[in-house]
Amino acid sequence: MSQLRPLELRSDTFTKPTPAMLEAMFSAEVGDDVFEEDYTVKKLESKAAEMFGYEAGLFCTSGTMTNQIAINVHVNQGDEVICDALSHVYLYEGGGIASNSSASVNLLHGNRGRITAEQIIDVIQPDNLHHPVSRLVSLENTVNKGGGAYYDIQEIVKIKEVCDAHNMALHLDGARIFNALVETKESPKQYGELFDSMSICLSKGLGIPVGSILLGTKDFIKKARRVRKRWGGGWRQAGYLAAAGIYALDNHVDRLTEDHQRARAIGALMSQKSEVLEVLPVDTNIVIFTLDNGILSSDYVKKLADVGIKAATFGKHQVRFVTHLDFTDQDLEEFSVRIKKDIL
Repeated sequence: MSQLRPLELRSDTFTKPTPAMLEAMFSAEVGDDVFEEDYTVKKLESKAAEMFGYEAGLFCTSGTMTNQIAINVHVNQGDEVICDALSHVYLYEGGGIASNSSASVNLLHGNRGRITAEQIIDVIQPDNLHHPVSRLVSLENTVNKGGGAYYDIQEIVKIKEVCDAHNMALHLDGARIFNALVETKESPKQYGELFDSMSICLSKGLGIPVGSILLGTKDFIKKARRVRKRWGGGWRQAGYLAAAGIYALDNHVDRLTEDHQRARAIGALMSQKSEVLEVLPVDTNIVIFTLDNGILSSDYVKKLADVGIKAATFGKHQVRFVTHLDFTDQDLEEFSVRIKKDIL
């Protein structure tokens, strides 16, 4: 194993709290969140809700939990969720739509995980007892499996109109929504106006240790809180983590553009490698590249580890890098030196 200083690019979930974030955590005023008496948790939930224009929020352990709670509240047993085939809610949440909510899934094939209003119209089920009820549309922004691709908000407006016309709810898996917002320059409230519920993750680009927030109406969040409890998600002095979330929302959003710049630099470097067939467009902080068909991603990731670069396999012939708070300009320079070597 290489003794080189590791360059962590597997995910933006590997970040450690900054000294200032730790100080905010140490000084947090806490209580018991199951009793709804943790002041800092309530402050974070209110802050996020106000930021996106929602009535209420619910702080949970993960984006998977917030997404799955949202789906459970929106659908009835046997209903249908419409989403892209690359969606995190379908691919990477343990079959939760089926196991947690007993719902069916209608998979669309969009552009790098982004579906259109026209595609949705084409698959809405008729009012017939042979079919499930099309109850919920779930979008992901940015799209993890799509290499950090983000939506044109005008398409989301069209999707919302379709959902309203067909009595369907619209949910956003906004695990990396802030990565999208710093690129499009749109406001959080513009998104809050379009979605019936939204999951925003704080433990990725914003760099807190644990936590995501589910946003919605007061009635929706009241139901969501009950589901969270039923699934064992109630927690006690969670304010220590919530304090990190408050700090991140105040200090770590605008700097996401730095991650994007470094990701684009990595994408440019990888496009020069002879073993790389294609690099997906680098829109935000995710770099996905496809290897020559004769090269397995699992073997390539091992070779990268030999030069101290940590990456993730993303299919048989695809590899993913993700830039983040702890990957600096100095790290990028070191990456440039190492990647120019003959990896194979």
